Amino acid sequence: MPFVLAAGAVPPFLVEVVAIVAAAALVAYVSQRVGLVPIVGFLLAGVLIGPSGLGVVTDPELIDAAAEVGVLLLLFTIGIEFSLDKLQKIQRLIFVGGGLQVGLTTLLVAGLCLAFGVGWRPAIFTGFLVALSSTAIVTKLLGDRGETNTEVGQGAVGLLIFQDLAVILMVLLVPALGGEGVTGLDLGIALGTAAAIIVFVLVVARRILPPLLEHVARRCSPELFLLTVIAICFGTAYAVGLAGVSISLGAFLAGLVVSQSRFSEHALSEILPLQILFSATFFVSVGLLLDLGFLVNNLGLVLGALAVVALVKLATTFVAVRAVGRAAPAAAATALWLAQVGEFSFVLERSGREVGLAPLGSDAIGGPLFIAATVISMALTPVAAPYAGRMAAGLRRMTSDATPEPTEAEAVEAAGHFSDLENHTIVAGYGDAARKLVHVLEGSGVPFAVVTLSPEGAREAEESGLRVLRGDYAKRHILEAVGLQRAKMLVVPDDNPAMTHRVVSVARALSPTTRIVASVPSLHDAEELVEAGADRAIATEFEAVVGLFDDVLRRYQVAPAEILRHEETLRRGSYEAFDADVMDTPAVRCELAADCFSTRTVTIRTGARAAGQSLAALQLDERLLHVTQVSRDGDVTREPGGGFVLRAGDEVLFGGTPQALIDAGDLFRVTDGRTPALPAPPPMPTQRADWIDTSAPVHLDPDPDAGCTHLDHVHDVTPGTQGCEECLERGDRWVHLRVCLECGHVGCCDSSPNKHATKHYHRTGHPVVRSIEPGETWGWCYEDEVML
Repeated sequence: MPFVLAAGAVPPFLVEVVAIVAAAALVAYVSQRVGLVPIVGFLLAGVLIGPSGLGVVTDPELIDAAAEVGVLLLLFTIGIEFSLDKLQKIQRLIFVGGGLQVGLTTLLVAGLCLAFGVGWRPAIFTGFLVALSSTAIVTKLLGDRGETNTEVGQGAVGLLIFQDLAVILMVLLVPALGGEGVTGLDLGIALGTAAAIIVFVLVVARRILPPLLEHVARRCSPELFLLTVIAICFGTAYAVGLAGVSISLGAFLAGLVVSQSRFSEHALSEILPLQILFSATFFVSVGLLLDLGFLVNNLGLVLGALAVVALVKLATTFVAVRAVGRAAPAAAATALWLAQVGEFSFVLERSGREVGLAPLGSDAIGGPLFIAATVISMALTPVAAPYAGRMAAGLRRMTSDATPEPTEAEAVEAAGHFSDLENHTIVAGYGDAARKLVHVLEGSGVPFAVVTLSPEGAREAEESGLRVLRGDYAKRHILEAVGLQRAKMLVVPDDNPAMTHRVVSVARALSPTTRIVASVPSLHDAEELVEAGADRAIATEFEAVVGLFDDVLRRYQVAPAEILRHEETLRRGSYEAFDADVMDTPAVRCELAADCFSTRTVTIRTGARAAGQSLAALQLDERLLHVTQVSRDGDVTREPGGGFVLRAGDEVLFGGTPQALIDAGDLFRVTDGRTPALPAPPPMPTQRADWIDTSAPVHLDPDPDAGCTHLDHVHDVTPGTQGCEECLERGDRWVHLRVCLECGHVGCCDSSPNKHATKHYHRTGHPVVRSIEPGETWGWCYEDEVML
């Protein structure tokens, strides 16, 4: 029969659970108030309530189990954020760099131990313990700081992955170091089995998991989806663990597999609350291990051991990362991230104890010393992490990075390779934003060159066939070499404010006529950049606001031309409307139509009751609703009749009271259990007559006071195609259409995925377009950035 507690009785484990959770919550609050990194607080909480502190927790087995769950969930979420594609890009770092780091650390520590009279078996064992870093702490901190996908973050995660793999071999070698017989055949079979199971999990999971998650998500059950995600995490970890592989590595592999699904973000949001809870438990459990009495009595010895461990790991990690071609600053920062001893070392230490092995060959001193140094190194990691970037910056200034920057003479020679470029675009840097920009430039035919100081970025760009100059793009001779004075534009797409400011200042002094556009995080940075000489500084926080108010105003029936005019007014004003000193003045003034408050746009989704039904069949009159218009595939049908049949993907403008719309919600709710996702775009119409009339000329009456200096390019034109010319050729879709008033080219707007109207302007220099959407007669000049 089930275990039942008597009234008033408290289960023994509940005291420890309450102590852990309460201590973690209290510490998190205090840490937030005093600006302390929570991980350090959790470690201190473990020391406080542990056996050497208040003694609230004396049996840590339950806590160990919860901590293991925390590590699994943490590595699972890191895997989701990392993705297999990113893993493949750093495979050389994983296997070559990771192998060097583990091997060099083990040999160096073993050598030091031998020099102090430790036997060779415990010396190698101690090297194993020190070689491992904390996957849980490093990945947690990288995620919190948003640095997982940076060069340093990927380098650290890559080495940690190899360390997790190395644990397999270390666990297999520990019995041999303890004197037990382990043959080479045993090692080979174990390693082969581990590799086979990892490959099996990845192959099978990539084929099975995406359709499984798709099916589960369509049930629209949060409970079912969460349980499925947890089952994937723990099930994969268990399967990998059967081969003797670290179950934490199994959880990471599960996250990588889920990252390939389009539901990866959904999975991450569902699992995150559990991951936070159990991860806190892990860090508290580490604090439980520290013996305060030993620490106080042997403080000098502990600090000395800590210093040796840090110096050894800094040196070996730096050498390993440099050996795979990473820049010295990145290698130094990665080394600082991995300077601690990791949680898997505790597991390895327990395995060694079972066969008579102890750190430094002494169970009385070596064991407590190892635990004390490890816990303190973990506690110092969150404190030291913010200095990784500063150390890298200082080293970069001293060494001018790992890539030898061209001298002025070399830059002059390199200039010959770019002498054929005129009216080109210079892309400064090769980060994530620059890669996306370059992809667009390649497709649009705009001539461009990339300047970057990153060895990996330069190598990647060169392998893609791009024209690349390696060097610091904030240096005058580098910009001269890439032809800045002949260039039409200089673009600095990756928003590092300090670096961007230097580039803009140097470039503006060198070339007063080149247009300079740069991206920065905030409005304050944008203002400083314009003062430094940028023609346009794009503040990412502002553009997000623009996107939001664009959608809001459209829902309230503000004309698209008026919205566009407001956006351009704000941009031309360098975002002054959002300055704190003028926030009491409305940034935008719109005259809203009276009926905009009684209308609402609803998208018909796949599986909704309204999909496939005629308006008459929906009996909208009885629901006190009427349809004003329906937008479908770019066409607008105004006041459709009762025979009009709705289909998935239609945007329907309803008129009616808010309560009437609420009551009609059952018509638009997905009823077959599937997730309410938008359907895939339907195929392009086979009858092009459904689109633009190519026999009717397009005319524009421009406002002579608009400030456009290119009115001589405005002509009556006949559209060349019945839709976006490039989209029709490729079978793509568009949102709105624009016609070039110089040649009649029809292209899609900037709200469309391909932005072919703008690309046509960049390719041909034809500056003026006109909207050919129903009811719209406005034009736009790309050169002067004014509405006509």
